[in-house]
Amino acid sequence: MTARAEIDPLAPQREAAFFYGLFLRGHDVQTLRQDIDVPHAMLEKWMKAHDFENSFRDNLQKIYEYRKQVLAIFDGLISNEQLQPRLQ
Repeated sequence: MTARAEIDPLAPQREAAFFYGLFLRGHDVQTLRQDIDVPHAMLEKWMKAHDFENSFRDNLQKIYEYRKQVLAIFDGLISNEQLQPRLQ
């Protein structure tokens, strides 16, 4: 997540669309989900690190929330793809 993403409300949608494009090109959906997601255990590990300042921890929390938002949008795109009738 960049400083631009903080002022660009469409940044999560754009990033999810990027990963969706990879899915449409044949990339494995589970691998893409792993690339997008930050597991909660990882966030907990980051928060317990003694050498991180509070402001940095706040940024890590924002990144975590951003990644979850991107993942939710990506999952929505995948769900919509699966509902679309296939043309033959």
